[in-house]
Amino acid sequence: MPPRRGQKPEPDPEQPQRPCDAPGCAAAGEFRAPRSRSKLNEYLWFCLPHVREYNSAWDYYKGMGPAEIEANLRSDSGWQRPTWPLGRLGGSSRFDPEFLRDPLGILRDTPLHAQRGRAREERREAPPELRAALDVLGLAWPVEAPALRARYKELAKQLHPDVNGGDRGAEDRLKDVNRAYSLLRQRLGSGHTARPAEPAGAAP
Repeated sequence: MPPRRGQKPEPDPEQPQRPCDAPGCAAAGEFRAPRSRSKLNEYLWFCLPHVREYNSAWDYYKGMGPAEIEANLRSDSGWQRPTWPLGRLGGSSRFDPEFLRDPLGILRDTPLHAQRGRAREERREAPPELRAALDVLGLAWPVEAPALRARYKELAKQLHPDVNGGDRGAEDRLKDVNRAYSLLRQRLGSGHTARPAEPAGAAP
């Protein structure tokens, strides 16, 4: 990538001397710059004045529309890996029993601790990478393919834009449901469930 604004370019001492790639320039090309955003590991070589000129005109997002720019920024912020939006996963659980430590067991029979304790024991059996998806769909582990599909259809009907008048919150929630369903459906076919009733590749 070109150097950051205000940072002086420095020659690459490990590269042999070569002519500047600027048309008509006879100076040595001591400074490298990427050819394009699709070829960041392929370089042009310039003299100092021309690399400064090239860097000042560099615009990674040139030619992209707003949607493409936003998609690139989101992808880069997560190292090109799928991400879950913050603040929506597991929102139904305000806190975990771990936050209320009770080493002497004084509160173990209270309704709050009993209920949360049972839920926590059930969740321990689920693979860690599936717990957020289970929370989104409101399902317990283990889950079978028919129950997963039924729950997905139920939530999809509730959150469909036509039903909610284009409500943005419902639309975002539906995106979370779709991600969670896709992940769980894929894992059911990988042997993560105790007893899958049928292959996970079936369409909902």
